[in-house]
Amino acid sequence: MITSNLKVLGCVVAAGMLSTGPALAQSEAEKAIDQYREMIADGNPADLWEAKGEELWKKKAGPKNTSLEQCDLGFGPGVLKGVYVQLPRYFADAGKVMDLEMRLSYCMRTLQGKDVKDAEYNKGDHKDIISLATYVVTQSKGMPVNVPQDHPEEKRMYELGKQAFFYRAGPYDFSCATCHNADDKRIRLQGLPNLTKNGPAGRAFTSWPAYRVSNSQLWPMQQRLNDCLRLQRFPHPKFGSEATVALSVYMGVNGKGVPSLAPTIKR
Repeated sequence: MITSNLKVLGCVVAAGMLSTGPALAQSEAEKAIDQYREMIADGNPADLWEAKGEELWKKKAGPKNTSLEQCDLGFGPGVLKGVYVQLPRYFADAGKVMDLEMRLSYCMRTLQGKDVKDAEYNKGDHKDIISLATYVVTQSKGMPVNVPQDHPEEKRMYELGKQAFFYRAGPYDFSCATCHNADDKRIRLQGLPNLTKNGPAGRAFTSWPAYRVSNSQLWPMQQRLNDCLRLQRFPHPKFGSEATVALSVYMGVNGKGVPSLAPTIKR
């Protein structure tokens, strides 16, 4: 079904680009992409990761033979509803601001006693973290973003994220802002959200985890940010680096009040 829909999308986009001027072609192509997303939204493969994540959340595992049902993601042990839209946040037991992926990794270590190897995307333990994150985010779908700024460390991470967003470097002298600080920017047919504005920032922030049709993978937020840094030709950050967490805080605070979309489906 997905392969068939991709062929339909390709034909529609190609027809639009061949039969119209450049500006109109882009508009028609974007409409075709939106139609395609609507067609497959009900069958989002992210549902498979969600089901796996629920199984992992409830399953006893690790040297301590314990489930993750007592994991505190910010609202108390085992509470999942609404936690995603209020992450990243400061956790006193860890002494740092953590995003969802980092916090799940922390719980796997402390509750289950697992020596989590989470540094490599979609390999080993990180596969489980992706599934767990997908399960957790579905519990907040439609809820408004409200990333906290109460603790001094949360405020520091926002300012660090803002600094990182506008920092220009690398062989192309790029920053995140090069692509994401103005309206109506695009790369080819890909629209680029203005992450300094509330609506676009909130939608971008809550679009991940997302299933990428182009590579048949499910990407969590850290992987998405890593890929942006790759395109800027920056060094690949370590899992849980302050840079990626700070950028998440920056987007989340900017997107306050926007309803959560995750998990979504992308091209």
